[in-house]
Amino acid sequence: MLFQKKIGHINSFQINNRKIDYWELEWHECQKRIIRKRTKAGMEISFKSLNENPVFTEGDVIFENEDIVVAVTVVTSEVIVIKPKSFFETASICYEIGNKHVPLFYQNEELMLPFEKPLFEHLKAQGYDICKMERKLLSPLRTSVSSHHHSNGESLFNKIMKLSSNG
Repeated sequence: MLFQKKIGHINSFQINNRKIDYWELEWHECQKRIIRKRTKAGMEISFKSLNENPVFTEGDVIFENEDIVVAVTVVTSEVIVIKPKSFFETASICYEIGNKHVPLFYQNEELMLPFEKPLFEHLKAQGYDICKMERKLLSPLRTSVSSHHHSNGESLFNKIMKLSSNG
């Protein structure tokens, strides 16, 4: 079955007596333009978007008929969970992770990123409060910031760090 757009969200959909079948996506598949996977019940689903980059989220409905409703669910994956203790620490962590070009997620007052052992060990050695867990990565931080310097030669990051510190 081929579809090209979402048709709603499970929270606002009339399910009635229909069964819900889930189309399981990994966090990195949620922004793909072409996806071909089976639902949990085995229905083959193909998605193709030529005009825009879709962003699938937990609960998006992609198909319905008189018997079933097919909704997106994001599968859990190994993640690094970081609990920053201050604004300064949040800025430092975001800078560390940004330099590595690893996607960052923010959910329930925690920063999360896909698990990578070298990065986990590096952050642990830096003294951050981190742990490895199984979680759904649902809320990516969307940024398109490029490194740049101001006329006095000071980087934007250095200005932020100064503002967030006590001095």
